[in-house]
Amino acid sequence: MDLNSLKDFTLLYVEDEPIVREQTCLILKDFVKDVVVANDGEEGLKIAKEEEIDLIITDIMMPNLDGISMVKTLRKEHKIFTPVIIVTAFTETEYLLEAIRLQVEGFITKPINIKDLINTIYSTLLPRLQKKELEGCTHMINALSALIGGKKIEILKYIVDNKDKDNVFHGSYYEIMEALNVSKPTVVNMFKQMIKAGIIEKIKNKVYRFRQSELLGKVEK
Repeated sequence: MDLNSLKDFTLLYVEDEPIVREQTCLILKDFVKDVVVANDGEEGLKIAKEEEIDLIITDIMMPNLDGISMVKTLRKEHKIFTPVIIVTAFTETEYLLEAIRLQVEGFITKPINIKDLINTIYSTLLPRLQKKELEGCTHMINALSALIGGKKIEILKYIVDNKDKDNVFHGSYYEIMEALNVSKPTVVNMFKQMIKAGIIEKIKNKVYRFRQSELLGKVEK
């Protein structure tokens, strides 16, 4: 789990209890780009409609407008489908059933366990993280294909397609030669070029880490 990837996201935290709100908000700010705070569902609804929010974390029982009604209004009236994590007490069963009907993405019980909250945030945002990574890889490959072309772009695609979730490629020159029908000098030369360009780094024999973030910065420039 790469929690650093959460640094690109902005959360809306809706909670009417000042002490809980302030303490939780302070911790959340260590993990994400920004935390926008609302004191109740009515204020949360206004913020969610006007600002760019990646994830909403909301209590249920609040004055003016409860959390479930806020989510229902966002989704049914305003067609805003920002992912939502509900903070709930065990006694709020009736509201919980409504939250399930609204297809809320996650639930956290009170009192809030920060580790569980961060794990739930990560799990909820994981599809967006994966989509962003996939789009980044596609953008990178398209940009580089104009520069290196031919068999070399096939080698790069092979590495990208066969890296693990930690961006590590475990493979040998011979696997690539066999899969793509290329010569050893071509593969060796390509790896040297990619290391020199900062696309990959050698960790140990036959193990390379794909340095996506560094490369994307170069491509965008």
